[in-house]
Amino acid sequence: MFYRPEDGHGLPHNPFNAIVTPRPIGWISTRGADGSENLAPYSFFNAVAYVPPQVMFASTSAKDDRGDTKDSVANIRDTGVFCVNVVEYAMRDVMNQTSGPWPRETDEFDLAGITREACETIPCSRVAAAPANLECRLTQIVKLEGAANFAVFGEVVGVHLRDDCLKDGMFDVLSFNPLTRLGYRDYSVVREVFSLKRPGE
Repeated sequence: MFYRPEDGHGLPHNPFNAIVTPRPIGWISTRGADGSENLAPYSFFNAVAYVPPQVMFASTSAKDDRGDTKDSVANIRDTGVFCVNVVEYAMRDVMNQTSGPWPRETDEFDLAGITREACETIPCSRVAAAPANLECRLTQIVKLEGAANFAVFGEVVGVHLRDDCLKDGMFDVLSFNPLTRLGYRDYSVVREVFSLKRPGE
């Protein structure tokens, strides 16, 4: 089949998210200017540069108590920092609990019973048990087409790696099995890896 998004797809559910898969999940922790804390997962997330290391995530909806966006973007606008927490399969349920449209005063760390620790380089909390945490300073927020679409870019200024995830000097994803987002309500998990050499190597 072929369809133009502006005309609609004619299917029971939008296939777009199922086409662009799997997607890593950026579990974004932020702190508001008033000291309140927020933790929310975003599947429009990825690393975008090596030197300096940079990541991005996109927020695509809004809440009545935040105007044109959600808590994460609103907090980052105020403070200029955020932390990306890597989601392992074992944390799928608590991650999902933090994805709800909770009021802005809700602290998702407390809501889901997640232990927090202070970041080293930015005034923000991180998920203490996560396999890795990326402490980020905002570089830019880009307004995308659409009413509530924002892409947030940040430079990674601090990296935490859980000790049990380091094997022979390498960060071993099979030691924690990253959770990934598919389409609809579907997720997947990384349980197998293989290597390919680039041409000329």
